[in-house]
Amino acid sequence: MPTTTYDPQKKYSVNIIDKVYLEDGEDSFGVRIYQPEGTGPFPVLLDVHGGAWQGGSNTDGEYFDKKLAQSGVLVAAIDFRVAPQHPYPAQVVDVNYGVRWWKSECASFKGDASSFGLLGISSGGHTAMLAALSPDNSEYTERVFHTNNPADASADYYIGISAVLDSHARYLYAKDAGMEHLIKGSVTYFGDEEIMKLGSPQFILESETYTKLPTALLIHGSADANVPNHIPQNFESEYKSKGGEIELAVFDGMYHSFVRYPEPESDEAIEIMKNFISKQV
Repeated sequence: MPTTTYDPQKKYSVNIIDKVYLEDGEDSFGVRIYQPEGTGPFPVLLDVHGGAWQGGSNTDGEYFDKKLAQSGVLVAAIDFRVAPQHPYPAQVVDVNYGVRWWKSECASFKGDASSFGLLGISSGGHTAMLAALSPDNSEYTERVFHTNNPADASADYYIGISAVLDSHARYLYAKDAGMEHLIKGSVTYFGDEEIMKLGSPQFILESETYTKLPTALLIHGSADANVPNHIPQNFESEYKSKGGEIELAVFDGMYHSFVRYPEPESDEAIEIMKNFISKQV
């Protein structure tokens, strides 16, 4: 197989492919694949959408997913179970499965799983980071993957956009600010504060219960009223203290999940993401 290379300045046309990647009883969950038109092999990325753990769609990140694919990244954006029907850790279980599925399938789309990244936005950033920190956690690996070539669930790098990297601290912030929609999202998914702590990437770092520290990039807006600035700042500091490589790019005056929308700052953030990926290949 040819060696994977990635030049963020290259331009590709993109095929968009929708299919089912997970069937669970009467439910099925879709994946949207953004495939660069080229010979490859391409670096591979899995996108985990946000939605306050209660909603969202695999098309939410289309603005940045398509731009990444146009530069030569093979992207898959997945749907998964959501609250209230499916509380924590259901989403991490599905993402863990999604990583294994995409690693096993990406070669048929000219991808190379040896350079594999996880991207998450907002609550999806929380889910993706949990999956990245603890790929072998028995709580997260309960979905059996039927294949002759089983892949592991580890990621080589992580990109978090407006990510909820401390679910408990974000709940306390929302409670103090009287932000009922954020309070509801947390309680609906986690149930109580103890589980918010146990299911917090920040807590997992502090308690040293992780098994992997992938190279990480955080994108955040300074005017994010959903995830206050101290959350990514504290996470960056703790990650570095544990020996992890991490970069925090803060965009002055930008709002929550701004990279989803066509803004000059979004395009600048996507360029940072592309350059970050180029260093991982």
